[in-house]
Amino acid sequence: MLPSEVEEQVRKQFEGGGAARRGGAGRPAEVELPPVITVRELADTIKANAVDIIKELMKNNIFGNINHQLDFDTAALVADTFGVSAVPQAVDQALSANGSGDGVATLAKPELFSIKGDDPSELVDRPPVVTIMGHVDHGKTSILDAIRQTRVAAGEAGGITQRIGAYQVEKNGRKITFIDTPGHEAFTAMRARGAQITDVAVLVTAADDGVMPQTIEAIQHIKAASVPMIVALNKIDKDNANPDKVKQQLSDHGVLIEEYGGDVPLVPVSAKEKTGLNDLLEMILLVTEIAELKANPHKPAAGTIIDAHLERGRGPIATVLVQTGTLRVGDNFVIGLIAGKVRALLNEDGKKLEEVPPGAPAVVTGIPDVPDAGDILQVVDSERTARAIAEQRAEQRRRTATAGAPRQRLEDLYAQIQQGGVKDLNIALKADSPGSLEALKGQLMKIQDPKVRLRVVFEGVGQIGESDVNLAAASEAIVVGFNVKADEKAQAAAEKQRVELRQYDVVYHLTEDIEKAIKGLYEPTFRQVYEGKAEVRMPIRVPKVGNIAGSQVMEGKVSRGSVAKLYRGKQVVIETKIANLKRFKDDVREVQQGYECGIELADYHEFEEGDIIEAYVLEQENP
Repeated sequence: MLPSEVEEQVRKQFEGGGAARRGGAGRPAEVELPPVITVRELADTIKANAVDIIKELMKNNIFGNINHQLDFDTAALVADTFGVSAVPQAVDQALSANGSGDGVATLAKPELFSIKGDDPSELVDRPPVVTIMGHVDHGKTSILDAIRQTRVAAGEAGGITQRIGAYQVEKNGRKITFIDTPGHEAFTAMRARGAQITDVAVLVTAADDGVMPQTIEAIQHIKAASVPMIVALNKIDKDNANPDKVKQQLSDHGVLIEEYGGDVPLVPVSAKEKTGLNDLLEMILLVTEIAELKANPHKPAAGTIIDAHLERGRGPIATVLVQTGTLRVGDNFVIGLIAGKVRALLNEDGKKLEEVPPGAPAVVTGIPDVPDAGDILQVVDSERTARAIAEQRAEQRRRTATAGAPRQRLEDLYAQIQQGGVKDLNIALKADSPGSLEALKGQLMKIQDPKVRLRVVFEGVGQIGESDVNLAAASEAIVVGFNVKADEKAQAAAEKQRVELRQYDVVYHLTEDIEKAIKGLYEPTFRQVYEGKAEVRMPIRVPKVGNIAGSQVMEGKVSRGSVAKLYRGKQVVIETKIANLKRFKDDVREVQQGYECGIELADYHEFEEGDIIEAYVLEQENP
């Protein structure tokens, strides 16, 4: 067979029988297109006349003007008629280059306060972010109110904080950012988000009331967030105050204060008498000074939504804590599935701001829809990029919702946990009595493994409630109940947040399942078994695919999905997978010795005549 015939045959195999047309005069042969693009933008991208594109759309019963939006598939078909091949835009790479740090194909939150990879010369000191947490009516907002010398609590229903607020105060020339989280049980989820974005948590406990249910929940959130804790012992001015009792109760729940030989500072305060507040501020600065908090104000801004709601006259607004970069009026941004532009920035007093530095909060207007608390705001370079990212995330969300799998399951936990030396299996444990709880925890702690660390992130007595599920979601934990059931709200929350609920009435059934899950976390080891080899007769350029290898199998066989080692002489150029394998127009699983085929390798297209492709299959050694 002549070389020209081989080239034409292989090209037809990968094109389904027809060669794509090359770009016209001045047009690119290949372009990247976002998930959504207007007719005008498509015309500019493929160097074509917008009127001609509209005519082409009309042939397919699509009628619109230059601002008509096209999805990727439609735009790609139109581009093809003009001789231009279209591929999906690598939006995640564009976002990474923009400095935002959040991948598009996944919805994982970036480490926003991280300064890894930043130029040290660009780093500046940032204010510490402090979260106020504790039981309802123990004086969290009153303490902050006293510090700010305002009357926040007076205007609230029943004196209970109804929304998360973020405020800044100044002490000794240094700013401190406070996040005031609601203490009522209904706001457990927001409290969990507050703990996740903070540098230090202040646990407010009333000297006349002691440790209460929401106090215990707050302790669990702080521990789950792995942040330093300071105890503010409020209401010491009360006649029935009993500080020693509170200190002992805190110790019973794993909070050992410095007076008792622990590492948790305790500061007595009175919001009513305004005493001890300076000591509290100084303690916050002392605890956070050790961390040397830094941020890069020169990057595109990114931060966390603290609160969002609809406001009459202004529409959707959100309070954002900027954690890296500087947020400015006019910035294009994406928040979860929402794309928008900053119309105005306001501080907590309603004063307009032009920009917001790292570690500072601000109210943002210009958001098309109300985002969720805990979503990440990321500044991008253009409105088009923001819209494309939001569309791609929406598609990913739809696929995830269709799959409907829990974020962490005992059956496939290995696939859900990132690679690392030591892996965590987080468990939220609920039981019918304190005795059962202690017995179960003791049995679980006996499960030892060198590669997996089992952690009971929180525990409690009573039925599984919505707050338990919210905390499990924040901790990436599995909820395990013994002789208790989950109420309807908990089941609904678990389904929405994809948290696995497991309920047992026999102890050894529980421990057996956990042991099986831990064994499943072991990373399997594989060995490569030689399958065959093929010689590259001619590298061939195929539109929409790239270079593929027109080859002949010399020994054994080659299979789609096998590991491929590409040799150039005695040198291994790359080790990757065989992504595609064809004979004539047909996709095939394997090609035997003596036959010709087209081989496409994953992430590699620079073939040369005479290259050798060796194929291997992987066999697990320790199934």
